[in-house]
Amino acid sequence: MSAAAGTGSSAVVESHDGTRLHVDVIGDDALPPLVVLAGGPARHPVYLGDLGGLSTRRRLIVLHQRGVGRSESGSSTAAASWPELAEDVEAVRRWLDVDRLELLGHSAGTRVAVSYAARYPHRLDRLCLITPPATWLVDTDDDSAEIIARHAAEDWYPGFLDALPALLAAPDSASGNRLFPAVAPIAWGDWDDTAREHERLGAWHPAAQDAFVHTPTIDEVEDIRDALRTVTAPVLVVAGSEDGLTGLAPVVDLAKRFPLGQAIVLDGCGHYPWVEQPRSFAAAVHGFFPIG
Repeated sequence: MSAAAGTGSSAVVESHDGTRLHVDVIGDDALPPLVVLAGGPARHPVYLGDLGGLSTRRRLIVLHQRGVGRSESGSSTAAASWPELAEDVEAVRRWLDVDRLELLGHSAGTRVAVSYAARYPHRLDRLCLITPPATWLVDTDDDSAEIIARHAAEDWYPGFLDALPALLAAPDSASGNRLFPAVAPIAWGDWDDTAREHERLGAWHPAAQDAFVHTPTIDEVEDIRDALRTVTAPVLVVAGSEDGLTGLAPVVDLAKRFPLGQAIVLDGCGHYPWVEQPRSFAAAVHGFFPIG
């Protein structure tokens, strides 16, 4: 199928090792493409929707991670860790037949986006990182515990405290996923009906989650930091002031790793800003992707 497929269509992209990857295409053919990486990790990207109407400014090319949705897993587990998934993004760029790529990642998908930026800085035209986990890359103290503690009076808080140690000690993703509903409220500024409904979207894929995991060495982190200093594209980092998953300070500090990085903090917002604060999200992100 052509890269110019229309609104609500899909396509298959062959990656560097022959793995067939599925992409959803959302938006008008005439709009410039924006490659979108979901989080989870390995969560079906349906939870992203069209990112609060971003498809009115860009044709969203939403990649299904290896082993997720309709994408093949591939024959090599090594190719499915987050640093190596950058090569799948490069395959999408080649399929789109563009010299430079606009790229957006959410949550765990930002690890792949950062890896792509480090490997292919000359191929980036614009980069947006939404509520990225950043403690692995920056030295700023993690303030997520302070954010979580502000919810101590909530009725879900005792269940969260009970489940968290078991989740952190889970031997594999399938075991951890069973506990995640009890800790999900920490990702939201307000755990209301909208938040509960959204958490039902987008199934996780445990095998792909396990393959995604990669703990970089000190040298690997330093190499990525050095490479990010060569990124000449504008970079927008979006943080939620009440994001108990990532904290706030490390996310804001991540923007400083890029020469043209900027951070925008959405007050009262958690990990899914296009759902929780759609107007503020649109003002920040839609403005970063100009039309014309």
